[in-house]
Amino acid sequence: MTACLADTIDPPFEILAPDEVIGPFVFNSPHSGRIYPRAFMEQARLEFDALRRSEDSFVDELFCDVVGSGIPLMRALFPRAFLDLNREPYELDPRMFEGRLPAFANTRSIRVSGGLGTIARVVGDSQEIYQRRLSVAEALERIETYYKPYHQALRRLITRTHRRFGVAILVDCHSMPSGPMREDGARADIVLGDRYATSCAPVITDILERELVARGYAVVRNKPYAGGYITEHYGNPSAGLHAVQIEINRGLYMEEAVYERGADFYRVRADLAEVAARLLEVTAEELAPPRAAAE
Repeated sequence: MTACLADTIDPPFEILAPDEVIGPFVFNSPHSGRIYPRAFMEQARLEFDALRRSEDSFVDELFCDVVGSGIPLMRALFPRAFLDLNREPYELDPRMFEGRLPAFANTRSIRVSGGLGTIARVVGDSQEIYQRRLSVAEALERIETYYKPYHQALRRLITRTHRRFGVAILVDCHSMPSGPMREDGARADIVLGDRYATSCAPVITDILERELVARGYAVVRNKPYAGGYITEHYGNPSAGLHAVQIEINRGLYMEEAVYERGADFYRVRADLAEVAARLLEVTAEELAPPRAAAE
């Protein structure tokens, strides 16, 4: 699927379901959507390519082979610049809107102050998205039309998985701009975020790191991406609900300047499919909380 404009986005997301689900995993790509509403583009002061800088371009395609392995993959079709699913439902910047936001809106989060709330104010290097303020009604309509149905569907998918297998493991898939990301200045190929070992059983992150390193990737944990709202919200290991975030360096698989798949795209995709297959070997005993395992 290439980036395009559309009058409407219907459906706003997809769940790519395998013929048979064979394990307790759900993969999710909330930022790879690339169908841009025409009305949104008319509000924007930025050109199309500038708005695309916040996309996790092609991440849904990088992970789509998991479906053939028996794992469902959920993906947004609308872009992150339009609505960010990896935020609380009402992280909103009052400076962006005409009128008063509802009292329950979170207007003071760090993400809002940085211009990256549920409806972002900026993309890229703090480039302002909009020509003028939006109405509060439009903000609430986007949340009702896109955000809430997406999370309701994701929650149902996780709940069905949990009921069937006794555990559910959400792998939240993202990308990051290329460049030095490690503290020592060397490039990180992949950052694994598990909220500092609080959102999933350690074995999940351990396996991901080991399998990725074995395939030649430079992997770090939690810095600078420990996992966003989705990882924090859906990860509850004591209840058998695990969530881990994967951030992939875009320089590995795409030509960032022109939004095209790179020469190594299919190699990276094949590696990720192999890693996902290894995850399916995780046992229920390995996922049990330490106290339950001791008992």
